[in-house]
Amino acid sequence: MAAARRMVVIGGDAAGMSAASQARRLASRSELEILVFERGHFTSYSACGIPYWVGGEVDGPDALVARTPEAHRGRGIDVRTRTEVTEIDLAGQRVLARDLDPRGDGESWYPFDDLVIATGARPRRPDLPGIDAPGVHGVQTLDDGQALLATLESTRVGRAVVVGAGYIGVEMAEALTRRGYKVTVLERGEQPMATLDPDMGRLVREAMTGLGIDTVTGAEVTEVMTGEDGRVRAVATKVSEYPADVIVLGLGVVPETGLAREAGLPLGESGGLLTDTAMRVRGFDTIWAGGDCVEVLDLMSGLTRHIPLGTHANKQGQVIGAHIGGGYATFPGVVGTAVSKVCDLEIARTGLLEAEAAAVGLRFHTVTVESTSRAGYYPGTRPMTVKMLAEHRTGRLLGTQIVGREGAGKRVDIAAVALTAGMTVDQMTALDLGYAPPFSPVWDPVLVAARKAAAAVRTAEDR
Repeated sequence: MAAARRMVVIGGDAAGMSAASQARRLASRSELEILVFERGHFTSYSACGIPYWVGGEVDGPDALVARTPEAHRGRGIDVRTRTEVTEIDLAGQRVLARDLDPRGDGESWYPFDDLVIATGARPRRPDLPGIDAPGVHGVQTLDDGQALLATLESTRVGRAVVVGAGYIGVEMAEALTRRGYKVTVLERGEQPMATLDPDMGRLVREAMTGLGIDTVTGAEVTEVMTGEDGRVRAVATKVSEYPADVIVLGLGVVPETGLAREAGLPLGESGGLLTDTAMRVRGFDTIWAGGDCVEVLDLMSGLTRHIPLGTHANKQGQVIGAHIGGGYATFPGVVGTAVSKVCDLEIARTGLLEAEAAAVGLRFHTVTVESTSRAGYYPGTRPMTVKMLAEHRTGRLLGTQIVGREGAGKRVDIAAVALTAGMTVDQMTALDLGYAPPFSPVWDPVLVAARKAAAAVRTAEDR
């Protein structure tokens, strides 16, 4: 009997374990041996749920774990937690793995027939004085979440500073507010949420201020200041100091691709691995990559971008596992859909921002509409703002942003489907969306924006 092929996976979260699970569904243990190395304690967990665990809205960490290492082992996947891969030998088709337990087995080489790189991303940590002091936390893994909670539980409730106002920054600001901290968010840009156009980001800032979160823009951090005990006591910018008992870094993440770089694998401008639509690393037949360590094709701009989201990671893992297990699948790309919230404010975008559309040479029209989540007369209706970009002449939808209260965020999915289908804003106005007063005005806010955008395109054509 021929020996089983070996699939080695580096990273045991969404992409890595989705790949392993899909391959196991398609190939028997006698056909395929699957070995997974994970340097943390957990597998198959929701990193997106960490802010809500920290804020006390959900239990954790166990509630955030979809499948434990033991469960994976029971399905024929050899998971080695607390084991870090330190080198990839492409010529020898093997990896060097180190047991992080001091009483463990040390380092060993492991051969592979197929290698899956799912090393994820790491929080941006600027090179500043005091940045590594106790009390400064990045939040990317469940182990990071546990470390932050340990700090919060050992520190009196007081003042927290969040550095950066992207998705993680605003979500962690809410979490800390829920825990009773007085929160200051420092953002070096002109508005929070650089994933929105500045005019929409201003709405987020106004709402955060109304929720008691002090949001300071144009604030470039220069130092983390410490006390005599070595712990954080303040964050300094070029113009001021902000007292802090705990600091959370919300500056986004960068692909964790040090191993790949050292092995000579191709990386994009953001440092993410470059793959084809099968998630095979470009130029290598048996090396695959998925999740937060890769760049993906932006279907709207035609460029590759680093867009770290669990939805992408799980789909990419499924594609990888299908190929290694003997099947076929593709990951064609994304339109850049994302949704978040800070307290009761919902924030969503899909497609291109104005600056992104301009950068790839597109001519476009923008419209902004104010509407409501339900019929205006129905109890509980809340305001929302929808911004839409349409291509000049063709009217093709290019992007949509939504900021509002309950019922606003998930409306972005209408626009995401329209973008994927290549619809024009005029075609969107005829979409047969669900209507009843408790759920929507008779003209849904997205369709109101589409009508206004279609009119803008027609008016430009008439000139």
